[in-house]
Amino acid sequence: MRTRRERHTDRESSHGIELAPMLDFVVNLLIFFIVTAVFVKESAVTVRRPTGTESGTQTVVDSIEVHDDGEIVVGGRVVDLRSVRANVERMLANDRNGVLIAATENAPMGTLVAVVDQVRLGGIDDITFTTAR
Repeated sequence: MRTRRERHTDRESSHGIELAPMLDFVVNLLIFFIVTAVFVKESAVTVRRPTGTESGTQTVVDSIEVHDDGEIVVGGRVVDLRSVRANVERMLANDRNGVLIAATENAPMGTLVAVVDQVRLGGIDDITFTTAR
């Protein structure tokens, strides 16, 4: 006949998996993700809106067009993407303060972004966007 102590240990070993440590781990993970999610900041594009008042200075703007087939037109001439920066630097030397980028509805987005990059590298930060037909 078994003693009371031996019978008690047999019952304890047959309970199966203990869930308390796993629940502690899951709760710790939940707390960790909640705390770290609070500190994540969304990055956004800053938009400079025009004011309602007329400014005293008039800006002279040249246009760059991007067509459906990726063709880039600067000042009425078809140019390569590599020459956009040189044209923008020439505009800046001629006291041009801004650039109007007109893209058609189906213009390739990669070409449009590359043109914007070249304009910024050329030294002009005042860029206005519009759609062309």
